[in-house]
Amino acid sequence: MPPSSRSNPQTHPEKVRHLLYGSLAAIDRTIKILHAHGYADPNDWSDPIPVPPGGVVGTASPDMPWMVILTKTLLIEE
Repeated sequence: MPPSSRSNPQTHPEKVRHLLYGSLAAIDRTIKILHAHGYADPNDWSDPIPVPPGGVVGTASPDMPWMVILTKTLLIEE
C-alpha cells in the first residue's frame, strides 16, 4: 500500500445498535457512565420500553425489566 493511502484511510459509516436491558435504575446508571466516558449523550437513547416477563403484557413497574436502545453511526476504516 502506498504511504499516501495509509495517511488518508478510506472510511465508511456503519450503524451499530446498543440495547440496555435491566431495571430503570441500572439502565440510568449505565447511560450516565457511558456519557461520562464521552460515548453517547443521554438524550440519544430511546425512552424506556417495558419488557413484560414471559411475554405477558401487564402493568409496568420500575423493578421489572426495561429496555432502551441507542443507534450510533461509526466511521469504519477500510
